Amino acid sequence: MTTKPLHPDTLAVRAALERSQYGENSEALYLTSGYVQPSAQSAAARFANEEEGFTYARYGNPTVASFEKRLAAMEGTEAAIATSSGMAAILMLCMGLLKAGDHVVCSRSVFGSTIKLIGGEFGKFGVASTFVSQTDVSEWQAAIRPNTRLLFAETPTNPLTEVCDIAALADIAHRAGALLAVDNCFATPVLQRPVDWGADIIMHSGTKYLDGQGRVLAGALCCSQALIDEKFMPVLRSAGMTLSPFNAWVVLKGLETLGLRMKAQSAQALGLAHWLAQQPQIARVHYPGLPEHPQHELAMRQQGGVGGAVISFDVGGASPDQARSRAFAVLDHLQVLSLSTNLGDTKSLVAHPASTSHGRLSEEQRQAAGISQGLIRIAVGLEHLDDIQADLDRGLASLA
Repeated sequence: MTTKPLHPDTLAVRAALERSQYGENSEALYLTSGYVQPSAQSAAARFANEEEGFTYARYGNPTVASFEKRLAAMEGTEAAIATSSGMAAILMLCMGLLKAGDHVVCSRSVFGSTIKLIGGEFGKFGVASTFVSQTDVSEWQAAIRPNTRLLFAETPTNPLTEVCDIAALADIAHRAGALLAVDNCFATPVLQRPVDWGADIIMHSGTKYLDGQGRVLAGALCCSQALIDEKFMPVLRSAGMTLSPFNAWVVLKGLETLGLRMKAQSAQALGLAHWLAQQPQIARVHYPGLPEHPQHELAMRQQGGVGGAVISFDVGGASPDQARSRAFAVLDHLQVLSLSTNLGDTKSLVAHPASTSHGRLSEEQRQAAGISQGLIRIAVGLEHLDDIQADLDRGLASLA
């Protein structure tokens, strides 16, 4: 389009494949499982990756390629590869980089399914893993082994919004000959570009803020072209965790408003976090935008001075059973906000992590990750802040 570097807001609207011969202004949705080849020789060359061109929808699609191109441009990486979901992206990451005998260091505060996949499923195939504190760099360093191949973190974390020092972890990984992968779902490239802090791979669940309206599942890895060509594309071609063209088109269009939504929802979240911190029924509020957050200064540096749109708060309790009962009472009295484990929607979504997103973990694992029975997570949407507060106040009043 131009030789001058474009602002990320412009890339979010413009980065895509070239228009077709029809000159469409909105990126086209290509619904086809196969492609007609110009000649037998070209078909052979394309299937051998010796010539550019689409061959079969499991390997690539123009709509999916536009989504990949746009997300990579926003994240500042050479390329991206799309997957059918965020967890499929982590599966591809591990299948592409790891083998039996390798070792992974991972934050113990990541999404529950990520812990189960890395620690459980890949453990069955001989991949060792060590789960460490999200915020203690010395634990990451101490966990390194000669066979460590991958460090994995999400920042901020789900649901406690803990922030890791990406640059410090990148340094540890690279000195050990390993790669650092960062789940950037909560911050998105609007607030944070992990590659600028030394990360090698950025993982996304496009189901969340990239779509922005809770419509489809999608995932992606953003990284160098070499990693995609040598490590991830072979897995995609064999395993088929392919993003559908329709889902790619939905998320591609969602990216166009990502900047506006993230800034507006983050501003809402900051106002709500200050209000929650004043409520006597709440024992603690977790939000990087609050000065009392343990990693507030780090978050402000890495996230452009913005805390994001996810808040967690703990209603406490004399015992785990009482804390769970108090949390359920708050949730069951809500009339406006949606009780849903998804996040990133324009509608505000609330959830009880201990019984849903982290429900498959053992109680010991939940305690190690800081997931109490009294914890409630809210992904702040675009409703009027007064209405969000009034609905939460209704729930909190039930505790009296």
